[in-house]
Amino acid sequence: MTEDAIYSVLVVSAAETFNESLTPLLPAARFSPLSRVKTADEARRILADRTYDLILIHAPLPDESGLRFAQDAGERCAAVLLFVRGDAYPAVWEKMAQSGVFTLPRPTSRQTVGQALDWLIAAAERGRMTERAAVSLEERMREIRTVNRAKWLLISESGMSEAEAHRWIEKRAMDECRTKREIAEEILAKGDAGAHA
Repeated sequence: MTEDAIYSVLVVSAAETFNESLTPLLPAARFSPLSRVKTADEARRILADRTYDLILIHAPLPDESGLRFAQDAGERCAAVLLFVRGDAYPAVWEKMAQSGVFTLPRPTSRQTVGQALDWLIAAAERGRMTERAAVSLEERMREIRTVNRAKWLLISESGMSEAEAHRWIEKRAMDECRTKREIAEEILAKGDAGAHA
């Protein structure tokens, strides 16, 4: 995580005093865009069009308790923080923890909210790392599939064994300072051109 990382935030709250108290804790230099809505229904509509790194929910909401929305949002977002009445906190925390939703009792101090935002940022960063790893894995799987298709084309058209086809692609990639995937794509393109000639 870098000091200049920026996190998108959705605040779901109909409580104006809560919204005003959050403002100094969410400077635009660090939290942008910052969207605010009052109901779970409005928040769901916004989430249909975009994702947010952090979602802060002040429960209850005018159209629902906010618990179901918090759980749903947790599936779409890296980090969700739910603010609930202090007397409801123990039961709500237990339910939300199972969904990966952070929960804070109200009232709470500005310092505690600031620390909770730090936790959310850490969770958002973990989510970003997981997403990058998944993309990297998917990219690697695409490369393996492409190279395998090229090997089978070499085997069928050139009579090579699988090991020979693999070595041939690997050696050509090394000799030409290119990736195995680039060589494989070239083989497949020539194979497709030959099939349509």
